[in-house]
Amino acid sequence: MITETTGWKNVRIREEEEGIAVVRIARPEALNALNVETMKELDCLFSMLQTDPEIDVVIVTGEGERAFVAGADIKEMAAMDTLEGRKWGLYGQQVLQRLEDMVQPVIAAVNGFALGGGCELALACDFRYAAPNAVFGQPEVKWGICAGFGATQRLVRAVGPGMAKELLYTAEFISAEEALRIGLVNRVVPQEELLPTALATAKTIRANAKQAVQSTKQAILHGQDLDQRAGIAYEAQLFGMCFATAEQKERMASFGKKK
Repeated sequence: MITETTGWKNVRIREEEEGIAVVRIARPEALNALNVETMKELDCLFSMLQTDPEIDVVIVTGEGERAFVAGADIKEMAAMDTLEGRKWGLYGQQVLQRLEDMVQPVIAAVNGFALGGGCELALACDFRYAAPNAVFGQPEVKWGICAGFGATQRLVRAVGPGMAKELLYTAEFISAEEALRIGLVNRVVPQEELLPTALATAKTIRANAKQAVQSTKQAILHGQDLDQRAGIAYEAQLFGMCFATAEQKERMASFGKKK
């Protein structure tokens, strides 16, 4: 069981409910910006969660009420050359891919600014809830760079190529309500209800069969890289494997009794 962990400098983790871990990016003095140190801590934490059999759902949020993650740390990036920039981009992609590939469903609770790398972090989660003060955007082209932590791929998949291109090319910010309208977030709820809402959804997910939920996530993620026929065939494999689980036997056996 995870108790509140403060061993890292910029990241906190706590098991808020049984089987539900809440990860907080905690650099409020920098609006939770992602510097190298924070990314290393997240890399370690995501690796730990991936192999924790007691954690069924993960929620990612930011410390405070101003920012989820305001972006990657521009002060660090300003001094990078070509090779250092590429290395930083590849490492950021690695960490967010680790987050996306986690077996557990991951919910982003976006409590404020989600810009640049922060928006990309939210996009690597399975879905997103937002507070009314949340602001989304990919401002990289303003700073002379393109998005480097996966937005050119994940944002397109989330909101479609036209809307994604507009956001990436213009570097404009959008409100939580606009993010809801275009499908970037699933819900907008008051700030004080954001984490409780995410926890309620996590509890609903956790009430379902664990292996079945994880197989569903695996089918979706793997299927994105396949054509539809191959994706459906992969789904059939996972579907069949579910019949080997104790959860399937118990739950289906109980169906007739409940009826």
